[in-house]
Amino acid sequence: MIEARTHEVAQTEAIAAVISTLCRPGDLLVLVGELGAGKTAFTRGFATALGAADQVTSPTFTLANEYRGRMRIHHLDAYRIGHLDEVRDLALPELLDDDAVTLIEWGDTIAAALPNDYLEVRLAYGDVDAVEDRDVTLRCVGDRWSARSRALCSALADWVVTPC
Repeated sequence: MIEARTHEVAQTEAIAAVISTLCRPGDLLVLVGELGAGKTAFTRGFATALGAADQVTSPTFTLANEYRGRMRIHHLDAYRIGHLDEVRDLALPELLDDDAVTLIEWGDTIAAALPNDYLEVRLAYGDVDAVEDRDVTLRCVGDRWSARSRALCSALADWVVTPC
């Protein structure tokens, strides 16, 4: 597990940009956190770093957005999914077999329907007095991300709060 801290939205976006450099087609990132914790800001930094020109917005009501850059990005939101059967509406298996990287906000709510190979990005509010502080915890699940955990830790050295 990698624990990092940011002090402003731009730093959360920067962490996402660094992580994007380690991504490969077919990767899955599961974004976890309370409302307003920075899941969409993370996705914005990620997509911008990959050269996506479209404005990144939360897909809460559309369920899925797609951005095109050096790699296609599927951005999904599972917030409104009330039952695992509804995951079929997202066409998740087709998206994950794609040549794109997939980011799922509220992905922990549908974890039972996900493959067991992803990077969990948990965003939490930091210091109460510092409104923009975020604690970012990264957990590698499965072989794909576990094989990159050292590179991930090294790339995020500017933000890591506990040595990897």
